Amino acid sequence: MLSILFTGLFDTELATTISVADFMICITAALVLGLITSLAYSYKSASSKSFVMTLAILPALVTVVIMMVNGNIGAGVAVAGAFSLIRFRSAQGTAREIAAIFLTMGTGLIIGMGYIGYSALFTLIMCLVFAVYSSSVFKETSEANERTLRITIPEEIDYAGVFDEVFSKYTTAAVLGSVRTTNMGSMYKLRYDVTLKSDISEKEFIDKLRERNGNLEISMSLKETAVSGEL
Repeated sequence: MLSILFTGLFDTELATTISVADFMICITAALVLGLITSLAYSYKSASSKSFVMTLAILPALVTVVIMMVNGNIGAGVAVAGAFSLIRFRSAQGTAREIAAIFLTMGTGLIIGMGYIGYSALFTLIMCLVFAVYSSSVFKETSEANERTLRITIPEEIDYAGVFDEVFSKYTTAAVLGSVRTTNMGSMYKLRYDVTLKSDISEKEFIDKLRERNGNLEISMSLKETAVSGEL
């Protein structure tokens, strides 16, 4: 009776069926390896609970999809299209997050094909690499000092180089990301991606900018991922 319950409606003698025991083994292995991956990703790195939980679950989700595809090329192409749609419905993450997602998807793909031993070996090797690289191999970047800066200026001010002197004193890099008009065209809103020098006062930096923009609105936040159509 149990075997009938877990038999697909479209299974035939020509198609390979998956037993309940094999299904449970693969799901359990995927969940365990997903947990290991999420712990390795969190090692010496600030991570949101939702993202870490997603990393732990994603291998099992991919495993189920691949097992149900069961060698059907057409279904496999459809699955690839579904994953691409998910990508374009969300904002791009950091390079580290993208690498972690690909790692967990790779783990799920290998398990879904039935190679549990290879998936465990692959996951352990990549998690070890994550941990080693996070510890000391690469020099810490200036990501902590990166900011998104928004400045409002009157239309009569030429924004092309008005803040260059201030930027050279307080930042190591400043890139104008976007420009748009506001308030019926009487003002410009500028968005810069800046990297602050480590020994400067942020308040002093903003005060110097206020002297150049006529004390209009200025906002500064942690570096944001630019989304098309947004300032």
